[in-house]
Amino acid sequence: LICPHFLLYMTCFRSLLTPVEVWNPTNQARNPHDHRRSTMAAANAFTSASMSCAPSLSGSVNVIAVCPRSVAAARTLSSSCLRPVRCAAVGTAAPVAATAEGDERRFEQLAVPPELVDELVEEALVWCSQHGLVVGDKNHPRSGKAPGVGLLHAPFALLPMSFPKVYWEQALELAPLFNELVHRVSLDGDFLQQTLARTKEVDPFTRRLLDIHSKMMELNKKEDIQLGLTRSDYMIDGATDKLLQVELNTISTSSNGLACGVSELHRNLIRHHQRELGLDPTSVVGNTAIAQHAEALATAWAEYNNQSAVVLVVVQAEERYMYDQYWITVALREMYGVTTIRKTMAEIEAEGDLRPDGTLVINGRPVAIVYFRAGYSPADYPSEAEWRARLLIERSSAIKCPSIAHHLVGTKKIQQELAKENVLERFLDNQSDIENVRKCFAGLWSLENDIIVNSAIESPELFVLKPQREGGGITSVSPCSQNVGHY
Repeated sequence: LICPHFLLYMTCFRSLLTPVEVWNPTNQARNPHDHRRSTMAAANAFTSASMSCAPSLSGSVNVIAVCPRSVAAARTLSSSCLRPVRCAAVGTAAPVAATAEGDERRFEQLAVPPELVDELVEEALVWCSQHGLVVGDKNHPRSGKAPGVGLLHAPFALLPMSFPKVYWEQALELAPLFNELVHRVSLDGDFLQQTLARTKEVDPFTRRLLDIHSKMMELNKKEDIQLGLTRSDYMIDGATDKLLQVELNTISTSSNGLACGVSELHRNLIRHHQRELGLDPTSVVGNTAIAQHAEALATAWAEYNNQSAVVLVVVQAEERYMYDQYWITVALREMYGVTTIRKTMAEIEAEGDLRPDGTLVINGRPVAIVYFRAGYSPADYPSEAEWRARLLIERSSAIKCPSIAHHLVGTKKIQQELAKENVLERFLDNQSDIENVRKCFAGLWSLENDIIVNSAIESPELFVLKPQREGGGITSVSPCSQNVGHY
């Protein structure tokens, strides 16, 4: 119990890697070591790298080598990191063991025979189709609307990548601190309104969200039960060896189901080819995000205390990643007997109603939880109907995941404000917690800062330009950047 509110949080942790260009090993004109620039940050951040695969336009599989030769890895002791996974590339280089040079370790590129790569790829693709590691094929017109139509394996790395254990443990320690921070900031409506006041003037989407939030403040609307499914995204800074938070997501945190599948896929491949790869399948860290998300939703559903109520999953009209969502809703039904229904914002507006006691009803069915897997992008509100649906939800007594206040805390402008001097002290009490949170903040600046703008113009490779609202695929990165990633 925190304040008068029942607080539930489950945090998913993921690491972000600098992207690499897909290259075809059969094309001898291409040199895999040309990736040195784009992979430098990843190599500096991790003790080793791995081989990945991605579908080509023709449907075949291209191999990505993400470990250039003789790149210094982050300073980590073998006892403080997960078991290193060897970097592999199709080629003639012989396997070379890692050698210690002072406090640093250098990893040479190791060879995997082409025939083994082909075998791994085939096994992986079969495994994906048999175990639901799939997405909708964007080339199929109905893949985002009709389940089971136009399936394609989800993007995945063929082998796992090692990650220093010390940073993993740091992220786990930070998770509850950020959960508490998100919750406390969400309770300070004036802080949210004031911090986003200038953003409101230039961003119509944020303005509409703030308008709904303002109406809830005027109504003195209290959320007795709040549920947050949040995710922090981190990178390891190669220059300082620090774990830095790239962003904090408070709405529609995705890929939980798919991530669990990838972990199982890696264990399966390594177990079957342990001798050839020289890897230990037990060193692949387990991922229980599906079970944890289902448990959090079920606990909140039980607190709502209406056995006939359902969990309403807010979805987009076309959703190629619906299977990632189904992993959680199926687990919720099979493990806890909780029923879920999927509706778009437009359908909620057409079919939803509020009872006098504030109960949200969809086609006569009371709703205990509104679980947003949409609603984070302007594209999710093509008409006023969707905005009426969002207001209807916020006015109701249903548990929102997230509430409008939690949603706003996830904006980049709020994260920028929290990084300023003496702001964390407004929301956290323990000085040690404050220091641990603050030291993982990456630099966040607005375009109002002329010094930073000039620096970005002079050295664009050092910066990422990202809108302050949520949603993937909207990040701008300099093509010559060595130190930042695109996500």
